[in-house]
Amino acid sequence: MQIHHRGYVSHDPRIQEAAGYGIDRPTEIPDEMDVLIVGTGPAAVAVTAQLSKFPNINVRAIEQRNGRLEVGQADGIQARSVETFQAFGFANEIIEESYRNVEMAFWKPNPENPAEIIRTSRAPDDATGISEFPHIYVNQARVLDYFLREAERAPGRLTPDYGVEFVDLTIDRDAEYPVEARIRYTAGEREGEERTVRAKYLVGGDGARSRVRKSLGHKLHGDASMHAWGVLDIMANTDFPDYYLKCAIQSHEHGQILLIPREGGYLVRMYVDLGDLDEGDAGKIRATPVEQMIDTVNKIIAPYSVDVREVAWHSVYEVAHRVTDGFDDLEDDQRGELTPHAFIMGDACHTHSAKAGQGMNVSIQDGFNLGWKLASVLEGRSPASLLSTYSEERRVVAKNLIDFDKEWSSLMAKPVDEWEDPNELQRYYVSTFEFPAGFMTEYKESMITTGLEHQELAVGYPIGKRFKSAEVIRRSDNRWRHLGHLHEADGRWRVYVFADAAAPAQEGTPTAEFANWWRTSEDSPWVKFTPQDGDQDAIFDTKVIYQQEYTEFEPYQVPDAFKPVKVPFGLVDQNQIFGAGHGREIFAEREISREGAIVVVRPDMYVSGIFPLDAREEIANYFDAHMLPVAK
Repeated sequence: MQIHHRGYVSHDPRIQEAAGYGIDRPTEIPDEMDVLIVGTGPAAVAVTAQLSKFPNINVRAIEQRNGRLEVGQADGIQARSVETFQAFGFANEIIEESYRNVEMAFWKPNPENPAEIIRTSRAPDDATGISEFPHIYVNQARVLDYFLREAERAPGRLTPDYGVEFVDLTIDRDAEYPVEARIRYTAGEREGEERTVRAKYLVGGDGARSRVRKSLGHKLHGDASMHAWGVLDIMANTDFPDYYLKCAIQSHEHGQILLIPREGGYLVRMYVDLGDLDEGDAGKIRATPVEQMIDTVNKIIAPYSVDVREVAWHSVYEVAHRVTDGFDDLEDDQRGELTPHAFIMGDACHTHSAKAGQGMNVSIQDGFNLGWKLASVLEGRSPASLLSTYSEERRVVAKNLIDFDKEWSSLMAKPVDEWEDPNELQRYYVSTFEFPAGFMTEYKESMITTGLEHQELAVGYPIGKRFKSAEVIRRSDNRWRHLGHLHEADGRWRVYVFADAAAPAQEGTPTAEFANWWRTSEDSPWVKFTPQDGDQDAIFDTKVIYQQEYTEFEPYQVPDAFKPVKVPFGLVDQNQIFGAGHGREIFAEREISREGAIVVVRPDMYVSGIFPLDAREEIANYFDAHMLPVAK
């Protein structure tokens, strides 16, 4: 964390000074605003936290509940989400309070006594080191709390307006505020009162029964498995030996359990197989008493048992795999001609089983994807056409999610007698680990993602996939730092300059020539898009990583392009210079060319382009496609 550059700070530096609409934020929802966010689910709070960092954007978030979520819903947090939490500033805190998954145990009927289960194998949670962050479990309410806390700490001071529901909307594209939304108060003195407000953009994160989706004329398409599962959050005494370990448990006659330990050391979630739904009376199984679910648990885990002392929450659901036919207000034949003004995210777009732990995780990425794009457009840094990439990118992700979850949930529900290979479930879990961990997303070529022409320059950073962090030594203080952990959710582009093999002090090298062009040429994106009256890294966080050991060069030998000046005191930031050390270096770990490379990472942490150090025109054309010059 960098502080004091705008003046000495003695209070908690994570609480930023209020600015713009965050100063004396009114309690009353205004008649007109830039963005109206509907809901406070995982996708919606990610947008809320992101936009609160831009206090000159007028944003309100409404939630029909009277207050925060308290119990139930999702609990699995994949490593990609934890990387995102790092960008928002709360990864370490949430890891500390969560259950950390390290392996999964597989239990099956004992061949010698099928009425009893035995442990047949274990699988490590991340055997390949796909992320330095763990797979954790914690109540969804805590995830929402953290995002909303960051929104309240940011300059915009965003807090949800609870007890207000969305009713419907209309869109007039010729109006200054094209979205007209009807809202209704659901609590307090104004309960039942309806109002009409207008917004430039509306974001719907209002769940699987989304009224925003309905107002846009979209529907969820897909199917249900006609198979029911009970969900129990319990505290119990038990002799089951893997009670505090993630388990897939298959019994011979009574179905399956997916056991998920939760935060705190006592709470455990069980997804309990309740069997097939009766099409003529599906409501009957949905009304399964909690006592019956507990009895089923004890039948499945025999010869062991659980003595349940407290049920914190329970529910029954059927597995459904559905994806909406649209993620914004445009029809397919309007794309390229019009730009969207209303969006839906999360469960409003895609529904699936809970057992793959994807709902909250994919929803968070929906919100992160959209949030920075809205900020860039509303601040005048990008054309409105950038917003069309949200639907283009996230519809593909949702489709892939549904396909994966169909396979995983069908395997989980498959009767043990139908398995040709008893180890198939474990093999599928291990072989597909990258997908549920959140790392299979790979955005295709678009206005913000280049082709693969220069991929060989940085093989370890696949274009379109998330930027996988690695440790480097920061020259200013000679500390090991994870490069990706310095990526904040602040809407800035990351330009990582992996230097050629020449010494930093040497003039005329490809790295030195790039630095000179970046800072002086009229064609340079830095020159065209960086405001003159602010920090020199306000738009582009430009870092240089040298191949040399950190002991072999000094900060003053490094070009000024990698030492941005901060307002108001004109302090030079020397924290953006990195090198190798102690026998380790990122060029080998991420297969980066010794001739050097430029890796461009977009604000939501996905690699969007790789360029040679001398690719001046390509780099300029890339940013010209989705950014607008600032007035000089």
